[in-house]
Amino acid sequence: MPGSGKGSRTRLWLPFSCMLAALLMFVAPLGMAVAGDSSIPQQREKELQGLRQRIADLQDRIERARGKQSRLSRQLRDSEQKIGRLARGLRVLKGRLKRKTRRLQELQAREADQQRVLRQEQALLAAQVRAAYAMGRQEQLRILLNQQDSAVVSRMLAYYDYLNRERARRMGLIRERLQELAQTRTEISEEQARLERLRDEQVQQKLGLEQQQQVRRKVLRRLASEIRGQGARLSRLRKNEKQLQALLRGLQEALADIPANVGGQRPFASAKGHLRWPLRGVIRHAFGEPKIGKLRWDGVMISAPEGREVHAVHAGRVAFADWLRGFGLLLIIDHGDGYMTLYGHNQGLFKEAGDWVEAGEPVAAAGSTGGRKASGVYFAIRRHGKAVNPARWCRRAKGRSVG
Repeated sequence: MPGSGKGSRTRLWLPFSCMLAALLMFVAPLGMAVAGDSSIPQQREKELQGLRQRIADLQDRIERARGKQSRLSRQLRDSEQKIGRLARGLRVLKGRLKRKTRRLQELQAREADQQRVLRQEQALLAAQVRAAYAMGRQEQLRILLNQQDSAVVSRMLAYYDYLNRERARRMGLIRERLQELAQTRTEISEEQARLERLRDEQVQQKLGLEQQQQVRRKVLRRLASEIRGQGARLSRLRKNEKQLQALLRGLQEALADIPANVGGQRPFASAKGHLRWPLRGVIRHAFGEPKIGKLRWDGVMISAPEGREVHAVHAGRVAFADWLRGFGLLLIIDHGDGYMTLYGHNQGLFKEAGDWVEAGEPVAAAGSTGGRKASGVYFAIRRHGKAVNPARWCRRAKGRSVG
């Protein structure tokens, strides 16, 4: 009946519409999740830009505070920043030279292989030519005249045709090998020219570095004569410490709203007692040792040759990479959960604010910036701004030797 047919269609449509509604309820959140996933990289990039802006604002405030420093302090800062840039440039040049040298060695090895293959091809061709000459210059005609059996004649002519084609093929291969060899030799000449230019640039960078080091030494002598008394030195150290504390507070505020992400590695706190030291050297000043007056060392001073690589002790994000009075070229890495590591008095910095670093990754080079006479690295660990003893966090030292 018509009425019953319509009712049956209605009864069929209702369960189907319910299923469709349920399916749409399931698919809609899934679609939103997919759309949300695509925005995650953009969100992280936005967070990184925000972080860099906050750190830049903080550095601007520090820069304004530097304007109140003495003329000699500004001269020392400028000189040591130039040294840091030159040292970083030299490291980049060293890496490029290493890669170019390796590339040149690869090309020279390829040239040797090509010459060996070419000699083999030439020897095989020469043997074929000698064999053909020994048989006479009209060997095919002789076969036609001397052989009675047409099958033998046909087979011998096929052999000679094969030999001629093989001879032509080898001659073609030799031409290709010669072209490849010529191309390789051209590449070798170009790489040698690039190496020479890089070496010249390296020499110029080294000269510039030496000149800046001479300027720095003169400034240090003037500074030493300016702060001769213990009282003046103590006052200066206290000001330096206050500036560092203000910097750390500012960095914690800048990083407060941005979630820490240390690349999936274990939290910093769980690595206590197992951290690698930032470099190989000798502890010149240990945590808690007297500094001057009532001031004590809130980190360790590790003596090491100038230029030795300094490594991050744990994964994290660079929160600060700049010059700070009393600490020279200073790098601060945020590890999340309020933990930060500090690396001071570096000759050069390899990372910039906002960069992510892995445990063991080179981040700086040991130096003596910040007015020190001997080269090394100031290494400190802070938790919510409070200094903790690095010796309790890093692997056990052998006496005073670390790394």
